[in-house]
Amino acid sequence: MAARRSRFRRVITRMAFGVGALMVLPVPFILLCAVVQPPVTSVMLRHVVARTIKGERPIWPAHTTVSRGQLSPALRRAVLASEDDRFYLHFGIDVVEIQNALDRQRRGGKLRGASTLTQQVAKNLFLWNGRSFVRKGIEAYLAVLLELLLTKERILDLYLNLAEWGPNTFGAEAAARLHFRKSAASLTRDEAARLAAILPAPRRWSPKGSIATRRAATILARMQYAAPKTEAPPPTKKRRRRAGDN
Repeated sequence: MAARRSRFRRVITRMAFGVGALMVLPVPFILLCAVVQPPVTSVMLRHVVARTIKGERPIWPAHTTVSRGQLSPALRRAVLASEDDRFYLHFGIDVVEIQNALDRQRRGGKLRGASTLTQQVAKNLFLWNGRSFVRKGIEAYLAVLLELLLTKERILDLYLNLAEWGPNTFGAEAAARLHFRKSAASLTRDEAARLAAILPAPRRWSPKGSIATRRAATILARMQYAAPKTEAPPPTKKRRRRAGDN
């Protein structure tokens, strides 16, 4: 009996060490991302494998890394307005948006994703597609790690350089060249809004199509205001003035 308990403790200890090692494993890679733009992601590699199997050419995606100064400020604001306007308010997981999504479902609406921009970076860098609870749990953990180890602006840099923006096209520079025949630094506000508008379905939507046109109008309206960096105070009720008040 004692020997069985000893073996059980050893198994549990090894499992705990294994889980701990897996949790620490992404840390050096994330720290490296603070100074080096990743040349490839798990999403890109999956595309390479899929295109190789199908015999499609070119196998490798269009992808050019650029610095923050080579990205239009309008594109940074447009992407936040489209994908995660509460980016500066959350810690990688936006509990407010999750609650809003659940409330919409309870009212009979469709349950839409509430993934933050940081979660999308985590998925692009390390994970696979899917909606399982295991994958979403790992994604949430990696998003929190990203927020702890990198600045918000660096996370946004990573997103803009790694996001899928069209058929076999990744990153803002390749997207600007493909869709508008110009650099990402030269994008106008309207062009930036149109690129941000197609992020939910970049292989199906064109930035010049009707869906992008409708979505871009909403994004442009949001772009008039800076992305919030502090929670807005709740509205105060005005006290009704009674007769005799001074």
